[in-house]
Amino acid sequence: MLRTRLSEAMKDSMRSKNERVLHTVRLIMAKLKDNDIAARPKGITAIPDYEILQMMNGMIKQRRESIEMFEKGGRPELAKAEAEEIEIIQSFMPKQMDDAEVVAAVKDAIAASGAASVKDMGKVMAILKEKYTGKMDFSRVSGVVKQNLG
Repeated sequence: MLRTRLSEAMKDSMRSKNERVLHTVRLIMAKLKDNDIAARPKGITAIPDYEILQMMNGMIKQRRESIEMFEKGGRPELAKAEAEEIEIIQSFMPKQMDDAEVVAAVKDAIAASGAASVKDMGKVMAILKEKYTGKMDFSRVSGVVKQNLG
């Protein structure tokens, strides 16, 4: 499903001559193809949607780091281009959960995993990543998990 949306977006951006969207979707498709090729030795011909969402989260994280570096280096035009790419990538992802939904999901995951202390944080994060990849920012979620376990 996500692959189809990406392909359609690439075709649409070619038709409308939207270079920024076309460039960004091509980057996503190239990364996706690399991940598909890397999965072949495991007998997987195409990675599933949840892994595509993880890949896209990684791409967003990478761009946020680039924005920070560009701003420190006095290159606002490059930071703006990276921010535009983030918006385009996010347009293919599910709606992000708000803080209340994240807290509720963390509490459910703690209950489901039987976690009792911060040592069990990995179990909780595994459950959250399986269920909510693409719907929450896991760099922020880890703090919420620590608060609820600690």
